[in-house]
Amino acid sequence: MTTASTAGPVPRLRATAGPALLSYGFRPFFLLAGSWAAIALLLWMADLLGFVLLPTAFDPVSWHSHEMLFGFAAAAVAGFVLTAVPNWTGRLPLQGRPLLFLVGLWLAGRVAVTTSAIIGGWTAAVVDVAFLAVLLAAVAHEIVAGRNWRNLPIVAALAVLCGANVAFHIGALTTHGTAAAARLAIAVLIVLICLIGGRIIPSFTRNWLAKRGQGRLPASFNGFDKIALAVTLTAMACWTYEPQSSLTGVAAAAAAACNLARLARWAGERTTPEPLLWILHVAFLWVPVGLALLAITAFGGAVPPSAGLHALTGGAIASMILAVMTRATLGHTGHDLHAGPSTTVIYLLVLVAGISRVWASLEPQLFTPLLITSALAWVAAFGVFLGVFGPVLVRPRVRQVL
Repeated sequence: MTTASTAGPVPRLRATAGPALLSYGFRPFFLLAGSWAAIALLLWMADLLGFVLLPTAFDPVSWHSHEMLFGFAAAAVAGFVLTAVPNWTGRLPLQGRPLLFLVGLWLAGRVAVTTSAIIGGWTAAVVDVAFLAVLLAAVAHEIVAGRNWRNLPIVAALAVLCGANVAFHIGALTTHGTAAAARLAIAVLIVLICLIGGRIIPSFTRNWLAKRGQGRLPASFNGFDKIALAVTLTAMACWTYEPQSSLTGVAAAAAAACNLARLARWAGERTTPEPLLWILHVAFLWVPVGLALLAITAFGGAVPPSAGLHALTGGAIASMILAVMTRATLGHTGHDLHAGPSTTVIYLLVLVAGISRVWASLEPQLFTPLLITSALAWVAAFGVFLGVFGPVLVRPRVRQVL
């Protein structure tokens, strides 16, 4: 395999004779994230409909929540940070056997949680938590060794996500319940979207628009963005602790307004010719939508808690993950940064999945058909992702148009 370009004096990749799949963190973990997103949802639906009985110590809703957050989303986060951190620090990425070991930990966690009724809940917890704990240690070591203090918040976010997983297992195996731990994990992921998305979305948009001539360009990251992040962090903390308090309602409404204002400053209306860009803006739009729904619920409005929750998960988190996975895969494998028709279909399907799931919460009489629609669109979105990008993820880097 050829060696990639350098970051300063340190090569971003070391030459290796191993499979391309283990040459960079995004390759196996994006593949695993896409696969598990579809498989886990199919298993959950089959369990709900009585076609299979999962041998898990979790109740069906808890298993579904855990595997979407700490299986699917955690794999996507791992793929992102294992690729971004070497670019931030100029140090070599995790490759080969160490990367394979981390992949093995993730796979072991999925098997352990799903068979926890057989192997024991506490044993499954130890096996499952090991993945995020080792990922946290690896990322922290690289950022500290590279003296990349600017990105220490990523370490903090991983630490809280790992803690949320610990709390989830404790809640599932005791009388405490898993709802608060799930909210904490969702809060971490939304804050990451607001932090990282708030930098890459205007940056990518600016670079693309600058090549197309005159017109409005996105505003640069400034003090307003910092205020918006602080307000969002406060809102997510309040929602995690007490989702239906008046304080949560005020904070969530303020965070929705701040993030909507941020999005309006990024010239998203000019990105319609390029799906790789407009999906980033649409994915971020789910954040203020979800926060607004949470605020209405907290104020006692006729919006169930699941509406805002699924706007943040099936909407913001899922669509942003697909937006980042498709773009990063193209860029890091040497393909042109352009979304073809099949990639656009992926984006449209995940949006249908998110809209249908939120709509199902708002229209109880249509709940079942909308839930089925959402599930089918979700599986189709990740199925198309695997069909289009799976071969790219397992092949060596090329320089050609996909």
